[in-house]
Amino acid sequence: MTADQTTVGDGPSPVPDTVTWDLFLLAGQFPGTSHGEALRNAVDYGIAAERAGFTGVWIAEHHFIPYGVCPSAISYSAFLLGRTNTLRVGTAACVLSNRHPVALAEEAVLLHEFSGGRFDLGVARGGPWVDLEVFGTGLDRFTNGFAESVDLLGRWLSGAARVGADGERFRFRAVDVIPRPPRQLPVWIAATSGETVDLAAAHGLPLLLGVHASSSEHRALLDRYAHTAARHGHNPSAAPHASVHLVHVAATEERARRDLRAAMPEWIATTDRYVRLAASGPGRDPVAYVEHLLSLHPTGPATLCRQQLAQAAAVTGVRRQLLLVEATGCRRRTLDTIEALGAVGPLPSLSTAQLS
Repeated sequence: MTADQTTVGDGPSPVPDTVTWDLFLLAGQFPGTSHGEALRNAVDYGIAAERAGFTGVWIAEHHFIPYGVCPSAISYSAFLLGRTNTLRVGTAACVLSNRHPVALAEEAVLLHEFSGGRFDLGVARGGPWVDLEVFGTGLDRFTNGFAESVDLLGRWLSGAARVGADGERFRFRAVDVIPRPPRQLPVWIAATSGETVDLAAAHGLPLLLGVHASSSEHRALLDRYAHTAARHGHNPSAAPHASVHLVHVAATEERARRDLRAAMPEWIATTDRYVRLAASGPGRDPVAYVEHLLSLHPTGPATLCRQQLAQAAAVTGVRRQLLLVEATGCRRRTLDTIEALGAVGPLPSLSTAQLS
C-alpha cells in the first residue's frame, strides 16, 4: 500500500498510477468512552495502520463537540510522527478560519523537518461555528477570508526567503521565513463546494473530498477542478487528490451494516451540538444520513471492500483513498478492520487511462 508522495508546486513529480490507502481518523467519542480514551484509540489506530502496511494517516480537527475530540490535528500529527517510522501523517483538516496562516505554516515546516518529510498539511474553511467567536477570528474570516488565508499560507510554504502581507485581514512588513522550507510544501484543500474547488484549482492545490458525496459527485467536482486549474496554467493531472471512504470489515455485508447502524446514528447526532453563528437549514437526520453513507461506501468482507474501493477509483480517478474505519465505536472491531484491509493487500495497479 505504498506510493511515492506527489507534490504540487515547483517541480511536481508524476502522480502514481497505483491507488493507495491511508486511514482517516476523527477520534470520535462514542458512548462509554472518555475524551482521553478516544484520543488514545486514535493514536493506536495510527500505529496499527503502519504495522498493517498503510501509506499514511490523516486526522480531523473539531472543537467543542464529541463527534471528534481532537482540537489540534497538527499536534496529533506531531505525536504520531514521533511514534512511527515510515508512516505519512496529515491533517484533514486544520480549520484555517480559526488560525493565523503564518503560525500554521511555521508548525507545518517544523513537522516536515522533524519527520524527514513525512508530514502532509490539509486545511479547511470550517463552518460558521462558535469556534470563530472563541478564537476571536470572527464570522468574516469564515465568510470572506479563506482565499486570503490560503494565499498567505501558500506563500509562506513556497520556499521564499522573506514574506510580507498587505491584504484586508493580514498586514505586516516582510519578515524572514525561519525555518524556511527546502522547497514548496504542498497543501491539500478540503472542498465540498464549487467555490472552494475553484479556489484550490486556481492555486494548483489538491483536494480532500469528503465522505458524504458519491463517486459521480466527486467526479463532477474534479472535472470542474481540471477546467479551472487549466485556465490558471496548472496541470490538473499533477494534483494528488484524496477522497474519504467509510469502510467496515465484517464476515458479511449484512453484519457490517448492522454494526454501523447500531453505532453511527447516536454518534452522528452529536454534530447537532455545533453552535452556529449564522442561520442554517434543518439539522441532519442521523438515521437517514447513515443509510445514505451505507449506500455509497464499502462494507463487508475485506475483498468486497477492496473491489468497491477500486470501482470508486475507476470513476473518480482519485488515487489516494482515506478510509474512515472507526465508525462502529468499537476499538477491537476497528483494529480488526485495519488488520483485515492490510491483509488483502494494495489495490491493483491501474493505468491512467483506466482511471480517467
